[in-house]
Amino acid sequence: MSRIPTHTVENAPAASQPLLRKIVQATPGGRPANLHAQMAHSPAVLTAYTSLRAVLTDQSTFTPKMGAALTLAAAAGLGNDYMVRIASRLAQMNGWSGDQVTALTTGTSTNDAKTDALAGLVREAAANSGNVADATWNVARQAGWNDEYLTDAFVYLGATVFTAYFLNYAQTNLDI
Repeated sequence: MSRIPTHTVENAPAASQPLLRKIVQATPGGRPANLHAQMAHSPAVLTAYTSLRAVLTDQSTFTPKMGAALTLAAAAGLGNDYMVRIASRLAQMNGWSGDQVTALTTGTSTNDAKTDALAGLVREAAANSGNVADATWNVARQAGWNDEYLTDAFVYLGATVFTAYFLNYAQTNLDI
């Protein structure tokens, strides 16, 4: 059972309503997912979440497709089923095939060594509280990822950790 109330746009705190409304407009079902509806209980949480999402959209050096791969790799590393489902759906919407989604989740090959190297780094960081072995870092560097991309990958890890931890914290009911 979830620990935090689940809101609609109408009964969310006033400061959360505009953000929740924007989320609903971008959602195929026309209603907020449980995670957004619970985040809305705290305008600070919902603002932090939407700010992280906006940064990923507006300032990342990665394409949406690669960003979706990094989000999925991070979700898999964290092991949160709700987050893996969200990220899998996002990855498919951004052009990853079903087999590639499985590969990004399990750490097997997507048939793109460069993607696999960076996804592996992010998955390892997610599973180890941000720690990555030098060997993993070097594989990503050798695959062609420079400091800018390696640094930028962190925001996908951070946004995924924020979301997954909230889901665990709130015991959000799976609705995806």
